[in-house]
Amino acid sequence: MEEAHLVRPDHDAGFWRRRLVEPVQTLLLQGLSPEKIALTLAVSLCLAAFPVIGATTVLCTTAALVLKLNMPLTQVVNYLSAPIQLVLLIPFMRLGSVLFRGAGPRFSLTEIVRMVGAEPLHAIVTLWASTLQAIGAWALVSPLAGLVIYAALLPLLRTAAQKARLAR
Repeated sequence: MEEAHLVRPDHDAGFWRRRLVEPVQTLLLQGLSPEKIALTLAVSLCLAAFPVIGATTVLCTTAALVLKLNMPLTQVVNYLSAPIQLVLLIPFMRLGSVLFRGAGPRFSLTEIVRMVGAEPLHAIVTLWASTLQAIGAWALVSPLAGLVIYAALLPLLRTAAQKARLAR
């Protein structure tokens, strides 16, 4: 029996090209400014790291509407950034516990995800203090992270826009 080959998205360069790079190139060709795309990516990445599982879609949608960002790109980034949210959840809880002198997280990431999936109300009650502290830590870190992301992406997107204009 032949073994099926499973490709993980994080190991497939074609996945990232199809899901993120090509849509951004299309937006550049449609005339969306590099500044607006960089802002959309930076805001979306920061909001996608918000340390409350299940809240990022609403946050990204609201930000896209209020800031007049590209909604599809915002949601693509949010979707693709789910692993970032999970990876940063415990560090935000730990940083929050240090900043606000609270108890650190008592559960592993696996336990938290399992609890949220199986017993959401119990998870809210159990993780309330750690979650509030994590939100506080995120609120302190994300504006600086957003500025760094924006500053890093803007020159790349300006170069890509120039190349796209020249290729026409």
